[in-house]
Amino acid sequence: MSRTPVWKTIALSLTEDIAEGRYGEGDRLPTEAQLAATHGVNRHTVRRALSDLAAQGLVHARRGAGVFVAARPTDYAIGKRVRFHRNIAAGGRIPGKRILTLLTRAADATEAGALALAPGARVHVYDGLSLADGQPIAVFQSVFPADRFPGLPEALTETRSVTAALQRMGIADFTRAWTRLTARPATAIQALHLRLNEGAPLLHTTGVNVDPEGRPVEYGRTWFAGDRVTLTVGED
Repeated sequence: MSRTPVWKTIALSLTEDIAEGRYGEGDRLPTEAQLAATHGVNRHTVRRALSDLAAQGLVHARRGAGVFVAARPTDYAIGKRVRFHRNIAAGGRIPGKRILTLLTRAADATEAGALALAPGARVHVYDGLSLADGQPIAVFQSVFPADRFPGLPEALTETRSVTAALQRMGIADFTRAWTRLTARPATAIQALHLRLNEGAPLLHTTGVNVDPEGRPVEYGRTWFAGDRVTLTVGED
């Protein structure tokens, strides 16, 4: 008569704890040492159980922080109007943004081309972290023409919202001219910000937003954590 391996018993016990709500989305599980003591096993056995849960997509490890119950992916609409706060709130989550850097410099060739600027024109560059319920879901970089929007950095600092900041600059509405989607492995810095392992899969979007007259107002690049966001494509 076969006997269920101990690691499998631990995995099933933790699965039940998650299913019954003893550990909710984003909660940290007990440490390997605590689980080993509770079940009277070595940490290698516990590690195998946790690896099994990770393979099922029930938990994920954050380097130096522990093992956490995986949150359901957040739907993020990519359409004619891409609005971060609206997208996250529509999924029942609390949106947030954190500024990493905000500076003005010369545009590189790609940025100048995307924004229809002369080579070397000045641009405002906004690097930040997007959050849902306090959990990082994406790192992003938004680039804006500096001569057209001289007061934009101050507006971004105050509002943390591209939509609100552009409204202060007189842009009542803007739409997406184009978007490109690719898959990329996380760099060491991206992984640190997103609390992922280096090389974890990211969903990379590149796009240009234009004003009602068709003039580019923003060139943006975003790297979404692949296990926390589901990109949906639609008209709006």
